[in-house]
Amino acid sequence: MLPLIASGLMLAAMPSAAQIATPLMTTVPEPRLDPAELDAVLQRAAALPRLRALIIAQDGVPVAERAFRGPGLDRPVNIKSASKSILSALVGIALERRVFTGLDQPVAPILAAALPADPDPLLGQVTIDHLLSMRAGLDRTSGPNYGRWTSSPDWVRYILSRPFVDRPGGRMLYSTGDSHLLSAALTRLTGRSTLALMRDWLGRPLGITIPDWPRDPQGIYVGGNDMVLSPRALLRFGELYRQDGVIDGKRVLPEGWVEASWTPRTRSPFTGHAYGYGWFITEAQGHPVYYGWGFGGQMVYVVPDLRLTVVMTSDPTARSRDGYLEQLHGLLADGIVPAAAQRPAG
Repeated sequence: MLPLIASGLMLAAMPSAAQIATPLMTTVPEPRLDPAELDAVLQRAAALPRLRALIIAQDGVPVAERAFRGPGLDRPVNIKSASKSILSALVGIALERRVFTGLDQPVAPILAAALPADPDPLLGQVTIDHLLSMRAGLDRTSGPNYGRWTSSPDWVRYILSRPFVDRPGGRMLYSTGDSHLLSAALTRLTGRSTLALMRDWLGRPLGITIPDWPRDPQGIYVGGNDMVLSPRALLRFGELYRQDGVIDGKRVLPEGWVEASWTPRTRSPFTGHAYGYGWFITEAQGHPVYYGWGFGGQMVYVVPDLRLTVVMTSDPTARSRDGYLEQLHGLLADGIVPAAAQRPAG
């Protein structure tokens, strides 16, 4: 049994994996997006000047692939904080491999060498679960604090020296520092870089290329930001989650990890959407939607009951919280979802 089950952190009322993820199908049904509505979606997408690429797949079959501007669909692009969804997958595999003892494992003993001289006793209460769900309680390193953090000589020590502004397990405090502690913990416990683990545990079974991405001054790969993947590679990752951790008939994620990741643990103060382990949770036209979100509008959406996976990449230099994120959500909710929910005539 997975440590995440044994730790008792799963909610008793949590829906089953069958309810939230479509199992791998031995035969692929013909995609059934309404052609007229799909054409309207593509015209609407083309009119968004920041949108660079759009892929819509049903049952794993792309029904629309467009590179409107910028790099092509096979060119790696910075997916920003959508990296957090991918790091979460790595943590799930690490739990199955007993790298971590469970979701309730405290992180401070793993990173003891980076603790401040007089650590806050609350640091001993911060667990893997808290870091995955952005509930560590430490002051954020994202937003206005990001530059000061990334300019520091020791990123892990800086995070662990931040004051507590809430108790561990309290409200969501969105912070890339939480994800970076997970990257550091994985590196410390395995003796391997996060890049090497990503390539071995995810890149190889998914058949995708995972290029190098930035590291901190100690050589720890940035956890939860600045990964580079092509839109088609990001689609493969979304498909892995749509199929409950299975790709090409082979289980990659431990059984139950998608279910755990898509269980609400907290709520975003920015969008009001629920948040699990590296995934935001909402709905569109009554259909459950799970998505990874990166700065500027780097998106991977999964709509399991419509068998949809959608990837959008955008200009990574412009903020998406100026109304653009709502445009992308609207493209999905008011365009793609209705096109998938309505069977073509004839």
